[in-house]
Amino acid sequence: MPALPVALPTPRHPEPRTAPPIRWGVLAPGWIAALFTGTVHRNTASRVVAVGSRSAERARQFAAEFSITRSYGSYEDLLGDGEVDAVYVSSPHNLHHEHGLLALSAGKPVLVEKAFTQNAAQAAQLVETARTQRLLLVEAMWTRFLPHVDVIRQLLADGALGDVRVVMADHGQYFDIGPEHRLLNPNLAGGALLDLGVYPISFVSFVLGAPDRVVARGDMTATGVDAQVSAVLQTGAAHGLVSTTQLAKTPTTATISGTAARIEIPGDFYQPQSITVISRDGDVRTADAGPLTGHEGLAYQAAHFATLLAGGRTESPLLPLDESLAVIRTIDEIRRQIGLVYPNER
Repeated sequence: MPALPVALPTPRHPEPRTAPPIRWGVLAPGWIAALFTGTVHRNTASRVVAVGSRSAERARQFAAEFSITRSYGSYEDLLGDGEVDAVYVSSPHNLHHEHGLLALSAGKPVLVEKAFTQNAAQAAQLVETARTQRLLLVEAMWTRFLPHVDVIRQLLADGALGDVRVVMADHGQYFDIGPEHRLLNPNLAGGALLDLGVYPISFVSFVLGAPDRVVARGDMTATGVDAQVSAVLQTGAAHGLVSTTQLAKTPTTATISGTAARIEIPGDFYQPQSITVISRDGDVRTADAGPLTGHEGLAYQAAHFATLLAGGRTESPLLPLDESLAVIRTIDEIRRQIGLVYPNER
């Protein structure tokens, strides 16, 4: 049986503040855009220099809150700003495709919030456009760019776990919301799957790759979106077990179990975390989370994007576009099995 290393690998991520500075434009200010902008300003050398919204007043308010120089009452005006180096698309899921294409067509590199798009057909068009235009496009699955995930990446590459057999990950939150809320609105591609479930599904993809077989079960809300979903994602001899719900706060943990050892990630596994590696005979190693905690960890994806852009890259080696496509295809298959169809797809 392979022995655990005396010390776990160290993250290879540079400190976010050392990444090249770029000038961001935020398309569609909201909760996640506020978190992104705040941590970019606090923890990187980059700055958000412009914001665009369908509401000029909302754009002005966001700009005032974060000391942003320019605000625009249309997305087209934002994308016409020659001093914006890259655009962060933070609109609802149903608009990622439209807004991503709009930004790429304007010649802007794009970081687009997860889930990447509403479905795989949209994702394929977004990827094809970026590749044709030779523009950087990255899905903002921020977990992929965190230090503890790089430690896991190295352990998997070194075979420290033996043959991986089971990956388990969940993401559940309780929301006290009315039927008009985005998460319950089918017209906005609401539901647990695209908002929460994308995290465990992407995590399983990170470890095992695209599944050969998917078996899913789900329950729907009165508004017609998914309330709760569980799935088995089988790749070869390995099983990925994922669950997501908007009806309860779950542990939101993840484990990777191999024939020689396992990795345990506490909740919330998708944020900066410590990890524990436990060998089959009970030997234990731990790695700390690093200096940034919670949503401050969004700085790592911003810094990674800036480094890629400065280096003339058009996609991320840590989350290639083909993998973002594969994750959406998996989600599409889960949706097919549970009967989740959005109104604009009928």
